[in-house]
Amino acid sequence: MAEARLMTAPQRHEFFRRLQEINPHPKSDLEYSSPFELLVAVILSAQATDKGVNIATRKLFPVANTPKKILALGEERLMSYIQTIGLYRNKAKNVIATCRQLIELHDGQVPHSREALEALPGVGRKTANVVLNVAFGEPTMAVDTHIFRIGNRMGLAPGKDVLAVEQKLLKVVPKEFGLHAHHWLILHGRYTCVARKPKCGACPVFDLCGFKKKADYVE
Repeated sequence: MAEARLMTAPQRHEFFRRLQEINPHPKSDLEYSSPFELLVAVILSAQATDKGVNIATRKLFPVANTPKKILALGEERLMSYIQTIGLYRNKAKNVIATCRQLIELHDGQVPHSREALEALPGVGRKTANVVLNVAFGEPTMAVDTHIFRIGNRMGLAPGKDVLAVEQKLLKVVPKEFGLHAHHWLILHGRYTCVARKPKCGACPVFDLCGFKKKADYVE
C-alpha cells in the first residue's frame, strides 16, 4: 500500500461532517434487538459476513435469544442453527461458554465494561468495542480490516496494526463525531473504499483523501 498523505485536522473534520450528512444515523448491518443478541451476532461474525450471520440468527433468535435459552439448546443444537457460518463449531462452544459465564457472573446480563466483556469466551477487543459502542453508546473504535485499510490508505489514522489505528483514531476523530465514527468508517470501507478497486470516482471525500494513487481508480 502506497504511503498516504496525512489528513489535516480541518480535513478530518470535513471528512466526518460529509459522512454524517450522507448517513446521519448509521447502523450495524447485523440484525439484533438486545445487547445479548448483538453480542452473539458479533461473536458469530468473526471471519464471516454480516449477511451470513443474519441468515443464521433469523432462525436462532426466535427460538433462543437469552443466555438461559441458548444454554438449554446445548452445543449440538446451537451448531445446527449456525452451521452455515465459518468456524461454527468453535463459535458454538464460545457462545455456550459465554452464556454460562453471563449467568454465573453477571445475572444473565451483558456487562458494561471492557474488562468484563473481554473476559467472555470468544470476545476480543474488537467485539468488546462493538458492544460498548452499539449497545451502550460509548465512542469506541472497533477497528476491523476495513477501518485498518482506510485509516492507512486515506491518511486518516495510519498505524502498523489495528491497535495503533484504533488509538490514533481515538485521538484524531473530532469528539462530535465520536459515537458514530466507526460505523461511518466501516460502511465507507465496505462499500466505497473497497480493498482491490476503490470506487474513487464515487467517493464523497475524494478531495480530502491522502491516497497517492487515487487518480488511478477514477473511471
